[in-house]
This record gives sequence, structure tokens and C-alpha cells, in this order.
Amino acid sequence: MFQKQIDLRRNYLLLLFLLSISSQISFAQKTKKNKEVKADTISVISKPIYKNRYDSANQAHSPKVAAIRSAILPGLGQIYNKKYWKLPIVYGALGTTAGIFFYNLKYYNDTRFAYKVKYNMRVNRTDSALYSQIKNILKPVDEESLRSYRNQFRRDLDYSVVFFLLFWGLNVVDAAVDAHLKSFDVSPNLGLKLKSGYSELAQTTGVSLVMKIGK
Repeated sequence: MFQKQIDLRRNYLLLLFLLSISSQISFAQKTKKNKEVKADTISVISKPIYKNRYDSANQAHSPKVAAIRSAILPGLGQIYNKKYWKLPIVYGALGTTAGIFFYNLKYYNDTRFAYKVKYNMRVNRTDSALYSQIKNILKPVDEESLRSYRNQFRRDLDYSVVFFLLFWGLNVVDAAVDAHLKSFDVSPNLGLKLKSGYSELAQTTGVSLVMKIGK
């Protein structure tokens, strides 16, 4: 009975986490697709012309600042990068792992207490007065099973901490990468396209590769 309740609650938390992540990824893909604009020209970067512009943009939007902000408070770097749609993903991942942590912490404490009381009652003939404080659902569980549950919850507790720190670190990396790409600006006045017709330079009719710089 106790094992079934544990499995049901774990499956619910896992399902909630997967639904949160999948819904936010789907939303991100739709947002990105709506922002795509078709263009006939292929834009290219000319570093000598736009070097000063790139450097000033990079200074104005610092990846270091984004990383530090996300390290201090998850999601703050994404706000700095104006990637607001990533906030539910960040807090969904961290919130779910935090919820799993407290879930395992609660049952770890309950099973540890129950095992300790039953062990002392059997071996040391003490703690019998504490038997009433054991959770009703754990009273029918035998001593060996309680020890196994205690170890299992302790292991899952450690895993939840590891995944929480992992998602925190990924949040910092994501903010830094987004900030790097933020300064990757391409001027609309630069273009490279294929143009058919008469070429004055070659004095022939055909297809030319035309590069446009400036207005």
C-alpha cells in the first residue's frame, strides 16, 4: 500500500515536469517560427566595416553580466537577454526538482523515525512511547522494509540535489550563450544575391552573383 502511494506520487511529479517542459518547448518553437521572415537575399557580415559596431554592441550587452545574474537568481539572465519565454522552462525545471527534494526529504524523515523507533523497541526495548508518533501508513510496515525505504529516499534526495544544481548551471550557460548571440548583429544593407540579366562588367547575359554594400 505504501509502495503504491510512493509510485503514484513519483509518477505524478515526473509527468508534471515533462508536461511543463514539453509545453514550453512547443511554445518556444511557435514563437520562433512566427518571428522568421523570408528574404530573397543572403546576408553576410563584413567584419572590417562593422567591427566598431560589433564591439560596442558586445560591450552594451555583456555575456558576463548575463551569466552572473543567472548565477545569483535563476532567470535573471534570461530577463537581461529579453528571452522571457524561457522563464517558465527555467522555473519549471528548478521548481520540479525542488518539489521532488522536499517530497523525498519528508518521507526520508518519516521512514527514518519509524525505523529507529521499531529497531529500538526490538533491540533495546526502548522508544515504545514514541510508537504512536509513527505515521499511520508506516505502522504496518516491517522493520526491514522501513530500512529499505529510508535508504531509497536518501538516495533520491541526493539525486534531486544533483539535478537541481545541474539545471541551475544550465540556466547560467544558456544566459551566457544568448548574450553572446545578442551582439551578433547583421546590417540589412549588406546582401548577397543571385541576379539574372545583362552584366555590364562581363558584357553578357546570364546569372550574376551580386554583393550589395550600403544604401
